[in-house]
Amino acid sequence: MHYHEAANFLFDLRRFGVDPGVEAVQDLLAAVDVDPGSGDGPAYVQVAGTNGKGSTARMVESALREAGRSVGLYTSPHLEHLTERVRVDGRELPRSAVAAFVEEAKPWLVDRAVDGAPLTFFEVVTGLGIWWFERAGVDVAVLEVGLGGELDATSAVDPIASAVTNVSLEHTNVLGDTVEEIAETKAHVAPEGRPLVTGTEGAALSTVREVADRVGASGVLTVGEDDWRGEGATAEDEHPDVTVAYDGRVTHQQSGVSVAGDGWAVDARLPLLGEHQAMNAGIACILARQAGAELGVDVGRGALERGLAKADWPGRFEVMARSPLTVLDGAHNPEACETVTETLSTFDYDDCHLVVAAMHDKDTAGMAAALPDGATVTTCEPVTDRAEDSEVLARTFETAGYDDVRSTGSVANALSLAREDAADGDAILVTGSLYAVAEARATWTRLQVPKQVDSIDDAETVLRNAQVSEPGIWRMRGKADHRVLHTRVQQRQAEYLKQEMLSLDGECSASALRSGGELHDVVLSGTMAQFKRLAEKLQGQPWGLSELGAEIRRQLGIQHNEPRRDLPWPEDGTAVMGVLNVTPDSFHDGGEYERVEDAVARAEAMVDAGADLIDVGGESTRPGADPVEIQEELDRVLPVVERLADLEVPVSVDTRRPEVARAVVDAGAGVLNDVAGLQDPEMRRVAAETGVPVVLMHSIEAPVDPETEVHYDDVVEETIRELRERLLAAEKAGVDREQVVIDPGIGFGKTARESFELLDRLGEFDALGCPLLFGHSHKSMFELTGEAAGDAPNSTVAASALAAANGADIVRVHDVAENVAAVNVADAADDPEGFEP
Repeated sequence: MHYHEAANFLFDLRRFGVDPGVEAVQDLLAAVDVDPGSGDGPAYVQVAGTNGKGSTARMVESALREAGRSVGLYTSPHLEHLTERVRVDGRELPRSAVAAFVEEAKPWLVDRAVDGAPLTFFEVVTGLGIWWFERAGVDVAVLEVGLGGELDATSAVDPIASAVTNVSLEHTNVLGDTVEEIAETKAHVAPEGRPLVTGTEGAALSTVREVADRVGASGVLTVGEDDWRGEGATAEDEHPDVTVAYDGRVTHQQSGVSVAGDGWAVDARLPLLGEHQAMNAGIACILARQAGAELGVDVGRGALERGLAKADWPGRFEVMARSPLTVLDGAHNPEACETVTETLSTFDYDDCHLVVAAMHDKDTAGMAAALPDGATVTTCEPVTDRAEDSEVLARTFETAGYDDVRSTGSVANALSLAREDAADGDAILVTGSLYAVAEARATWTRLQVPKQVDSIDDAETVLRNAQVSEPGIWRMRGKADHRVLHTRVQQRQAEYLKQEMLSLDGECSASALRSGGELHDVVLSGTMAQFKRLAEKLQGQPWGLSELGAEIRRQLGIQHNEPRRDLPWPEDGTAVMGVLNVTPDSFHDGGEYERVEDAVARAEAMVDAGADLIDVGGESTRPGADPVEIQEELDRVLPVVERLADLEVPVSVDTRRPEVARAVVDAGAGVLNDVAGLQDPEMRRVAAETGVPVVLMHSIEAPVDPETEVHYDDVVEETIRELRERLLAAEKAGVDREQVVIDPGIGFGKTARESFELLDRLGEFDALGCPLLFGHSHKSMFELTGEAAGDAPNSTVAASALAAANGADIVRVHDVAENVAAVNVADAADDPEGFEP
């Protein structure tokens, strides 16, 4: 079964209405041979509540990963793709796994439908998540509860820890008309024999206590501010069990929070804004500690603080730009809209421009009343049958007292109009629905990936990976010539692109996905002239097509000149970075240059041999390497960097520690090389503040655990898309894209064959618009060609020539002279007339 066939089957299940209950999911799991209660699989954590449960679940997952556990995360809805809902150790569910699950489960699901008891989309996708967590062998999985608790699909498991974040009126047609009724169903996630964690108060808390006692929980742990006392609270609620404090916004992306329990405390920076996040952080800390205790793992202060610092959550007060301030937030009820308005008020801005969409079953009048007064409003409709009509929504805002209101068709068009109107000192807020946020976010995340198609086999691979149907592949495989781009767009954008490209005698193949449930893959093929005409025809079109045309022009260089980067190494040809490890245990040259004098002599020799940069490393990141303490790394690299400060080429430092990064830049280093890919928010901050060029590498973890198995459906595309998210995070932190160099991370969670696939397709990384570094020297990939890991001089030289020919801007190597010759050959072959060694 192909992914598009599986996705079509799953999205078709959305036609079935909600039928609360867990038995159907339990039966589904049994049908695919999964028993989450057997004790042999993962432990589970459930997070229920009206608002904040997704952010809380993400914090729990992040903290447990920092404590060294393998962790699954199940959330909803998704922004771009179904696979986002299920993650293992941060990586999305493979498309091939979706296909395998549906192929296994479909006969049983069809039989159920025939018997008049079909399962819903959410039930089946929940089953998919649990099925994958069991097969992936995670230690623990964190499940965000859907709309309830007692009868929610996620309650097919017995949790070792669970929480109810808060309760307000929502889904009253299913959950009940009062806060007490809604709290009743949510509190049923309470774990037997263990305390239920909650941030509720007043009447909701009273109900939570009653239900927790009734279902066998060992009590309730309350979370709140120190002076908290909810309406109707009893004497025992004078102070919460765990206190939290919001210490305010630290940057445009980070806030400070404090959490204190009995004998433990946490002071952390969150990559999330808003006072409510302190409560979410407090609940997450308790859940992580409880889960750790059940697993026999100490989730201490360090793991909690690091986990909270890395728990970013797209679409939740996500600041995409600062001039004008541009925020995406999926608030979809009055309470959440009040929170967004309050958080936005902590920023200084002039006028506010709202871009709003909502689902037709939401309290849109209450939402309008909660959003910033006096804002200009543009209403729109995301691509879903549940969307409220934009004109009806506009009338709601007019009734609420907004004077400047207009409606338009698409989210992309509404965002474009708001950006045209907004001055640099204004604020733009896209809100009302995560569907709207997802479509707006594509403005920053969409990629145009160039493809090299030299044969029928190449064409078939590109089309199959884009989920084109088999008949479509047969028809199109001989026509994918000239320039080929692979992108992902909304369903109606895909239909328009196909119509227009075919009208220009170009080619366009779209995925066989039938619904608007996720972005559609599209493969465009044509001459430069045809692409130029396509971009012209897209200009001024609705549904975000005008912006899409501008992206195509940028990618292909049509009427667009890339600004010249101010980088401290030659931009003509391929630069050579010489590796200088001042460590005892690096895989190729460990121990050779530990002495400062030896290291300096080696650096000077590499410069004499033609190195354009020197990369100093003070911590081995080979698979299985033991991390070193920060001070030890500093002791190794600082004396060397200080001595090399006057070298005639820039000195780079290979580090993943922000403390080391800041110190070496102060000491004279001109480049930072982060093998962790700027995943640490503090490392992004250092890069932004220093402004030095920074290498952003793709890695699953660093150092890589040799036992870690990573599955890629397409290693190149997935590496590019994961790098896109890390690059976006860096840009949002203030890192200028002009200072970023991309590294695909050879050997970091990739097999030898996958590494060679990356080498062959380096040109596709042009989609990211950054220089490319290829670091392959003496790596284990060359066992495939007959040389040994750590000692592969001949293969390294050959790969340097290929990397240079395939588009690498820098090669990172130990043996400089030989590899300088290799890249010179490639550069000379590319431009014999203009080449100068």
